[in-house]
Amino acid sequence: MMFTSTGSRGLYKAPLSKSLLLLPTVLTVLLTVLLPQYQDLFIYNLQAVRQGKQFWRLVSGRLICLDLKDTFCSSLLIYNFRIFERRFGSHKFASFLFGAWILSAFVDLLLIEALRFMFELKVDVLPAGLLGPVFALFVPFYSSIPRVQVTQLLGHISITNKSLTYIVGAQLLTSSAYMWVVACSGLIAGMLYYSNKLAVQRFIRVPGWAARFSSVLLEPVFSDSEPTAEAPLGMGATLDIQRQQRMDMLDQQLLLSQLAHLRRNAQQQQAQQTGLLNWNRFFPTLRHRGQNRHHEGPQPQQPPYIPLPASNNDINIATNFLLQH
Repeated sequence: MMFTSTGSRGLYKAPLSKSLLLLPTVLTVLLTVLLPQYQDLFIYNLQAVRQGKQFWRLVSGRLICLDLKDTFCSSLLIYNFRIFERRFGSHKFASFLFGAWILSAFVDLLLIEALRFMFELKVDVLPAGLLGPVFALFVPFYSSIPRVQVTQLLGHISITNKSLTYIVGAQLLTSSAYMWVVACSGLIAGMLYYSNKLAVQRFIRVPGWAARFSSVLLEPVFSDSEPTAEAPLGMGATLDIQRQQRMDMLDQQLLLSQLAHLRRNAQQQQAQQTGLLNWNRFFPTLRHRGQNRHHEGPQPQQPPYIPLPASNNDINIATNFLLQH
């Protein structure tokens, strides 16, 4: 599963993900256990934003979770989504989170007004925390991570490498009454930023100077050493090229695994069509017996060949086949 597919590398080459795991968690514990009198400053109160003009709550109310369950689930998801920091690089990953965070704030206000106008449903307080960007990361997760079946339950329910991530996301979605509003905002913001339909990546991004400053500040503190047990992959001249080579190899392994799964499914279907037992293997027909008499000895029976739209181990053909199915 995706929680363990790169588990041997932990948070290597993901300093931003590591900081997002540690800092919000520490602040949540401080506010809920040691400093509960300051929790009111971090409540995501939209009524105070509209009527009291407390626009600062759009920042403070969307940084720190005030519920330990939300903190736990969002931390699991951030740990799982660290693969995108390795794939995109820390700068682009930070720009995605920042863009989704900005866009989801506007979508929150639009959804609240739409609910009040269409259904006369008044929503004053939404769940606090860095939840919009977390839900936004489901967009590249759904779009770019191949789905590979791991096992089956009861013969019909498929368990894939992505199932556990969706389960944790569903748990976070059902943790409070209006979490679905934040989830919808995050997904809409993620689709807008990831697809770049409105060229939002051009206007909403982390400036280069801020990325360099954060790199100098965060990497010495939150960077992990390279795992010694992992064999070096790729011969790229730079870290970005090596990172891309690692991601390409992981994608190839997932694609080939999915092709093997498709081949096994075809063989199972063939076995179901011929019955539970292949009786021809035990009782050859009379025609086959007559033919066998003219041979010097019994010929070993070859297993039936299952014609598949195979790729002949060509990763480009495999990729096109998977995209079409």
